[in-house]
Amino acid sequence: MEEQEMGRVIPNPLVPEIKRSYLDYAMSVIVGRALPDARDGLKPVQRRVLYGMLGLGIRHNQAYKKSARVVGEVMGKYHPHGDASIYDTMVRLAQPWNLRYPLVDGQGNFGSVDGDGAAAMRYTEARFAELGELMLQDIDEDTVDWGPNFDESLKEPLTLPSLVPNLLVNGSTGIAVGMATNMPPHNLGEVVDALCCLIDRPEAELGELMNYLPGPDFPTGGIIMGREGIVDAYRTGRGKITVRGRCVVEEGKRRTSVVITEIPYMVNKTTLIEGIAKCVQEHSIDGVADLRDESDRQGLRIVLDLNRDGDPELVQRQLYNRTLMQSTFGVINLTLVDQRPVELGLKSMLEVFLDYRRGVVRRRTAFRLAKAQEREHIIEGLCRALDMIDEVIRIIRGAQTTEEASRGLIEQLQFSEKQAQAILDMRLQRLTGLERDKLMAEMAQLLADIARYKEILADAKVLDGVIRDELTELRHKFGDKRRTEIQLHVESTSDSYEDLMPEENIVITLSKDGYLRRSLLKDYNVQNRGGKGRRGANLHEEDQVAGMVVTTTHNDVLLFTSRGRVFAIKGHMVPETKSGKGRKVEQFISLSEGETVVEILGRFPENCSTVVLITRRGIAKRMDKSELQNLTRAGRQIMTLDDGDDIARIRCTNGLDDLFLVSSMGRGLRISEDEIRTMGRSARGVKAMKLGKDDEIISCEVIAGNSRILLVSQHGIGKITSYDEFSVHHRATGGQRAMRIGDRTGRLAVANTVFPGDEVALMTAGGNIIRLAVDSIPQLGRDAAGSILIRPENGDEVANVSLIHKEDLVQSGGFRAADPAPAPQRPVEPTLPFGDDDDDNGGLEFEDVPGAVLDAPDAGAPAGPGREPEKED
Repeated sequence: MEEQEMGRVIPNPLVPEIKRSYLDYAMSVIVGRALPDARDGLKPVQRRVLYGMLGLGIRHNQAYKKSARVVGEVMGKYHPHGDASIYDTMVRLAQPWNLRYPLVDGQGNFGSVDGDGAAAMRYTEARFAELGELMLQDIDEDTVDWGPNFDESLKEPLTLPSLVPNLLVNGSTGIAVGMATNMPPHNLGEVVDALCCLIDRPEAELGELMNYLPGPDFPTGGIIMGREGIVDAYRTGRGKITVRGRCVVEEGKRRTSVVITEIPYMVNKTTLIEGIAKCVQEHSIDGVADLRDESDRQGLRIVLDLNRDGDPELVQRQLYNRTLMQSTFGVINLTLVDQRPVELGLKSMLEVFLDYRRGVVRRRTAFRLAKAQEREHIIEGLCRALDMIDEVIRIIRGAQTTEEASRGLIEQLQFSEKQAQAILDMRLQRLTGLERDKLMAEMAQLLADIARYKEILADAKVLDGVIRDELTELRHKFGDKRRTEIQLHVESTSDSYEDLMPEENIVITLSKDGYLRRSLLKDYNVQNRGGKGRRGANLHEEDQVAGMVVTTTHNDVLLFTSRGRVFAIKGHMVPETKSGKGRKVEQFISLSEGETVVEILGRFPENCSTVVLITRRGIAKRMDKSELQNLTRAGRQIMTLDDGDDIARIRCTNGLDDLFLVSSMGRGLRISEDEIRTMGRSARGVKAMKLGKDDEIISCEVIAGNSRILLVSQHGIGKITSYDEFSVHHRATGGQRAMRIGDRTGRLAVANTVFPGDEVALMTAGGNIIRLAVDSIPQLGRDAAGSILIRPENGDEVANVSLIHKEDLVQSGGFRAADPAPAPQRPVEPTLPFGDDDDDNGGLEFEDVPGAVLDAPDAGAPAGPGREPEKED
């Protein structure tokens, strides 16, 4: 770089010049713009705005003046920068949600907590707030240092006298070059108490000071979570304070509402509401039916109306964790001390203010002492003049000029020059006796004041007493209650349902129209077989139950779709209702056009190693359990399906199990699972069972231990059959008869593995549920039809069954995996596509229960609609 000076070119290296210039710029920003002074807590522009308002004479008890007048005064005399920055500064000084104690009283639109800007300066008006006026109290008594303004035409104060500990009570925020400050506001009364404590006990430690000043007090209220961050900030000058908004729960006639009455400091209300609305739409906040802003001049009020199944405590936790209702205030107590940026702890900030106030009061006292002594000197001369009034009059009458009279008084009567001038300026009315008494009283008062001033200057304790008295008066006049609560015990911030609510046994049902609903398992008492069941779902007349699972509120519910995808939601997310139809499944997961949920299951057992998927057309696929780990509401593709096919059953296996496939026409096929090789998520699968016309797979069961198969037809006829009656076959065969099907029974509706001592929950398409003890259901041969287990009414039919293990309940916290047992080693027997093995059953078997016995169909009669006659065994 080169500079041309007086016709000569002087080489100047670029790097040193940039370093020097940037350092000058940085220091200018740090000292002259961005950081507050530790003594009065003001940045230069703030100080100039307040001093400019003082020059305009707009005191707190006088009329407002246009903001443009103030801005012009400040810009023209003290702050040669843009008018927008000056106006923005004045606006902030007047906003009660930004400053704990506003220093400017604004009239008009000065913005809002929503983030709205103030009206143009030509429309708004301003004057001092009473507390702001105290920032300049005694400024005309030589209390502060002065410096030239930008053009050296005027003087401006380098600091304000600041009776108010503004740095602590209002805090400050600013970004400089390479550093920033972020100081929280505090309660005025608490700050004064801490200052008085430090005056009385200069050796007081941080813990003692925090007994008086426990923490920040934000203008918007809220709750500070814990004291650890406060202690760090007060000790080192840096810390992180967690601040929450305040919520209350209001119980209305129709619904419960969560009402936000306070928000964290420096949080924009509009941004907060938008964030809450987004979370509600994305189901990050559950159970909110309506969101509205009812804030007015009386205060802030954001209302969240909850659904009937909404949990107020859960909603509050989610608000804190997922929105700006909980935020972190990073404390950086960076301020200017002797024109140098320094990070201060609490005690250091209090000491800096006290030292400054001692200097202010000392200078003010010295100023007043000088004025009092000067006045005392004048009064003493006037009193002497009254005592020798005749001589004084003679000298004045004999003088030709004022200067001659003054010289005569000085030379003849030994008055000082100031006394002589005061005598000459004295009005004749002062010669009366009453005026003489006033002068003597004034002299006595002046002598007392002079003695007091000398005492203050001579004794540091007396000086501190003056400061203490002024601070105490300030607290009595402007102190108020703390707005921000400090919660010492920090509760868990988890917003998970599991951490908030007890685990309960529930029944979750899925209707064919795609509605999910939840009810408590305890609402369904165990009944005797043949009962009608209890209403478990309030469905539309044309709607039917498509699936049911018994689980707990804390466990996952897996949703398998017709397109081979699987989703996971928590049981508690499904709304609880005793008679409502529930909530559309699309409100929980995102489905493509034409995609439906065809199966719901509880979470997989821990000892599950592989998962078997069976489609209605008899296609089977086995995949490793790891392919289904960490499922979420986002979903995952687990099987490629043929057009028109969908998933019928999902089962867990341990790698050594036998599988039992059941079709709607009463056929059963037992195969070893190793007949189906393990495949990846994108594989189609292999043929598992050969099906007849209009037949389809309704179930796939895992054979383990002492388990048996429960078979229930559409018309409520059911039985239990031992798996030992079925031999192992190869896959892609037709299997054996599992249950005799006819017009009275209807097609086979459900098939499930059961264990002794367990219970089952049967549900009809109309929504009725009945709980039965497994031991009450008759065990019959595979060729029998069974007994009446439930009596569907008015064309209703059995739609689903769920097995209720004792270990499924809350005590174990999850679903039981059946004890794996190796499949019996039997020779594989050839099987006709639709033939049966030889058996000893010559006809149908029914338990002898009144009203439950069915006549056996004639030999060779069709076993069910759309089915060819059975071949003779």
